[in-house]
Amino acid sequence: MAWPPYLASFLLVLLVLILLGVILLAALSSRQQPPAKSKIPRAQKRREVALQKMEALAQRLRQQEPDLDPRPILKLPLVALAKKLRNEELSLESVLCAYLEKALLVHQEVNCLTDFLEECEKQLQELKKLKKHERGPLYGVPITLKDNYDCMGHDSTCGISQFLEKPAAEDGVIVKVLKAQGAIPFIKSNIPQTLLSFDCSNPIYGQTLNPLNLKKSPGGSSGGEAALLAGEGSILGMGTDTGGSIRIPASFCGVCGLRTTESRLSYTGVASAVKGKKSVTTVAGPLGRDVESLALCLRALLNKDMHHLDPTVPYMPFREEVYSSTRPLRIGYYETDGFTQPSPSMARAVQLTVQLLQEAGHQVVPFSIPRIEYAIHHLYTAGLFADGGATLLQKLEGDIVDPSIKGMVNSLRLPDILKSFLSWILKYKDPRTSQTLKEVRGVGTPKKLWEQHTEVEEYQQEFIAKWRSLDIEVLLAPSLDPAFYVGYPGKATDASSYMSLYNVLNFPVGVVPVTTVTSHDEEELEYYKGYYGDEIDKNFRKAVAGSVGLPVAVQCVALPWEEELCLRFMKEVETLVKKQKGPK
Repeated sequence: MAWPPYLASFLLVLLVLILLGVILLAALSSRQQPPAKSKIPRAQKRREVALQKMEALAQRLRQQEPDLDPRPILKLPLVALAKKLRNEELSLESVLCAYLEKALLVHQEVNCLTDFLEECEKQLQELKKLKKHERGPLYGVPITLKDNYDCMGHDSTCGISQFLEKPAAEDGVIVKVLKAQGAIPFIKSNIPQTLLSFDCSNPIYGQTLNPLNLKKSPGGSSGGEAALLAGEGSILGMGTDTGGSIRIPASFCGVCGLRTTESRLSYTGVASAVKGKKSVTTVAGPLGRDVESLALCLRALLNKDMHHLDPTVPYMPFREEVYSSTRPLRIGYYETDGFTQPSPSMARAVQLTVQLLQEAGHQVVPFSIPRIEYAIHHLYTAGLFADGGATLLQKLEGDIVDPSIKGMVNSLRLPDILKSFLSWILKYKDPRTSQTLKEVRGVGTPKKLWEQHTEVEEYQQEFIAKWRSLDIEVLLAPSLDPAFYVGYPGKATDASSYMSLYNVLNFPVGVVPVTTVTSHDEEELEYYKGYYGDEIDKNFRKAVAGSVGLPVAVQCVALPWEEELCLRFMKEVETLVKKQKGPK
């Protein structure tokens, strides 16, 4: 039956009016609520002003000690520096001045700072009033914080425009405890947009570079912290870790970092782009130039103040007897996780460390990762995007999407029916991409979410059962290395499998640099094919090329709540590597 002509005309006019109404409403809405990205120029100006204040403070402190040579201060390990500060062998002003000046120089080279905490000057004056017995273990030590740590009066941006101009009402718990222990937080450092990337770029503050090679990324998401440490602009920093976000930057920049067990340290007062995840744990942890720095930081943090300020964190003081033990260990190890073929330098770093451990009298036994594809795709990726990416996409509304995460965001924005279709099409041609597209659709229902949580718990128990069957105490694993070229982390995200596995398992893990890339490693890389031979494998080979002389680390893994044993293992590796290298 044909419609009368007048009815068709009426419907056409009605449709046009509706479309005009939608356009008008959108225009009015955009006038009332400017896009989040409109805040970016103001944020950039605030950073410029903050860095001018930082430079002015450095100049004032320099005027008090015009003959100060900062080089001996910057070369001191954290433990020695802290001791000299407590004993008044160094003034608080001279140490802060040295690190202010150096951090500014590093920033000029690699673009790693997001904010200056000008209250550090007042805090320094307050610390000077303390009597010797009142001084904490970090008395007078200048420390740096990843951008997402709340500091009163400052934004915690996560590289997202929506988070701008929302200054924290108070310091986060970790910041409060560090200050109570005498530390002086003085700057915040750069991160990738959303923190869900292991590059270090966002539309607000730009790209951070690796000070060891300016063509390379410092890693992410705690990339600014690692860059500062590698450039001697920091002596101790605090980061966070969702899929290797402390360990990857530490590895890329040749420093140490520790991912703690969830709830060993408070996460109250640390911003996040995606809250509410349960299958994938996000935790706080320190980065430092050596293992002793991490141990000192944990000693300072693990006190009654932490539990008092955040009662959800159990009161578990640092177990010195575990960390200082010298008895031989029984250690599991693996050279590959079976998902990402390691680069030649990654495999060699594990082989070298195994040999050193055996020669030192430790027992070393092979270990293999159970069901790695299942763990990475179905547990990690599906757990990270259990809501289909809805929360993340909401945070990016009205924002510029950084190139480093554009591929991820574009995938999340696809309609579910198209994700399913592409997943089916790619099933045999590109199985990893196919599986990722399937998992990022989200779990769908609360029932399926609970099932996914249960599957994570079952996998944890399966992994621990395998650990127990070999009677091992700790585990040695490859660390993702060497540093990627800028822009490549987003093209080879699956290579982070070595790191993200432990965010599913919720094990404490530390990274220790053990060697550097050799010309022979570089030659062997020419023959790298990967386990899948897909674009991810090809991009990984390109990403890590041109890295002769760059650091290569290993991961030291322990069971949950065994941070002290993890650090003890890290210290053993660090000591053996230093002995092997001999005196400088």
